[in-house]
Amino acid sequence: MDAVTYPTASVTEFINKNLIPLRIPSDSEPLATNFMIKWTPAVIILDERGKEHSRTVGFLTPEEVIPTIMLGIAKCHYELDLFQSAIHCADEILNDYPKSDAAPEAVFLRGILGYKSAHDPTNLRKAYERLAEEYPKSEWAKRALPYRLLH
Repeated sequence: MDAVTYPTASVTEFINKNLIPLRIPSDSEPLATNFMIKWTPAVIILDERGKEHSRTVGFLTPEEVIPTIMLGIAKCHYELDLFQSAIHCADEILNDYPKSDAAPEAVFLRGILGYKSAHDPTNLRKAYERLAEEYPKSEWAKRALPYRLLH
């Protein structure tokens, strides 16, 4: 990703604005062992205490890295019970990167966030309906299948 993805201006700007980037070679000890880095590139989203919330392994294009990182940030916020921040991240993915590989999972997560923040199960059903319509072959449409039964 050093040759193609990271030098892209929009990627550099996004990373510098939203993350504290740290590069760890796969043989750098003890960090490689502590974070179980076995293959690179690996993009790991940690919270301020160093707890992992998201991991992506393998090359990402400039078009995919930003929504993938945004999804990692949304997951982090969700797991820290920062639902409104997580909703904002998921909505941004869906508005700005609807064709990205991260979008179907963002729809799924958005349904969960809607349920958790409003205690309204129709958010889960709406997530299933959107997945079935826009991303029917995604694993997230399959995972959301039970939500079709909610009212």
